[in-house]
Amino acid sequence: MRRTFRSVGGTTFAYRDLGPRSGVPLILFNHWGAVLDNFDPRIVDGLASRHRVIATDYRGIGASGGTAPVTIDEMARDAIALIRALGFEKVDLLGFSLGGFVAQDIVLKAPDLVRKLILTGTGPAGAKASTRWGRCPGHS
Repeated sequence: MRRTFRSVGGTTFAYRDLGPRSGVPLILFNHWGAVLDNFDPRIVDGLASRHRVIATDYRGIGASGGTAPVTIDEMARDAIALIRALGFEKVDLLGFSLGGFVAQDIVLKAPDLVRKLILTGTGPAGAKASTRWGRCPGHS
């Protein structure tokens, strides 16, 4: 599978676009330092059998240009800019590890953009302790 590139605000982002072209796309966000190929192909291929799946490299990581961001805020802003540059009005997000924190920040910054949020191997934003999760604001 080949990578595709999109320039956003002077930075070139690498991504891979798989699956059918209908429906709401699922955008994958990985752990720190991971490239778009670090997701298990069995998972990506399984998801892509029914959904449009887009895996990305963060700025400055893998084949993406620029300097790697040092905050989740920067990563989320980059992701929102890329999603909008790709022309999507509504997306589903899957965040693994650090990618889960990035995905949560995207929801906070652009709630109109996100239909569904899937968190894997991550924690909720604002958790008081890793062994005693607090309730998410607005949810009972």
